[in-house]
Amino acid sequence: MRELDKSLQGVQLENEQRCQQEIEDIKHGLESGSITYDPAKLKFSEEAIEEQKHCVRIADEKVALATQTYDLVDAHIQQLDQFLRKLEEIRQEKEAAAAVAAGTVAAASAAVATPAASAGVSTADATPKTGRAGERGRGGRKKAKVPTEPPPPAIDLELPVDPNEPTYCFCNQVSYGEMVACDNPNCKIEWYHIGCVGVKELPKGKWYCPSCVGFQKKRKGK
Repeated sequence: MRELDKSLQGVQLENEQRCQQEIEDIKHGLESGSITYDPAKLKFSEEAIEEQKHCVRIADEKVALATQTYDLVDAHIQQLDQFLRKLEEIRQEKEAAAAVAAGTVAAASAAVATPAASAGVSTADATPKTGRAGERGRGGRKKAKVPTEPPPPAIDLELPVDPNEPTYCFCNQVSYGEMVACDNPNCKIEWYHIGCVGVKELPKGKWYCPSCVGFQKKRKGK
């Protein structure tokens, strides 16, 4: 789009200068009498008309490119809407599963508490006849294992990748998350994912990738 704008501006400037010059020539010709007034013949040259047609073609190409860009962005927005709806469905399913698990835990706890209370009353009223029977009365109850909530299922979303989108970093993947740029102007890759190069936070000063850091040390050595 930027190249089309630059080309269109150049052609428009040339056409304006050409048309202005032709208008001045017609005026001088009419004043000097070398040109007779004839509305059918008083018109711009073929070169000026062709430049104007060329401007129209460039403008049409810009409109087509803008329409194509709009359609592409709209398609990505629709895909994001679908992914958001899917995430919302997964979130609701997880909340429902958590509610069911919480109800199961509460029911299990109530079932364990009821026999435990009954056992406490009976052992308090009963008098053990022997020491061994007393030990059995004191140690007869066992702790119940409360069922734990199962881990939530992992979310697996396969996001489609535009084949025309540029790739970066050693991993040759598209841009995502935080990225850091190599300060070597001749770096072949230039942009890297911070996780791929082992950077925990974005550097404040100059930073060179593992491929360029050796080259930079050699230059300092010279």
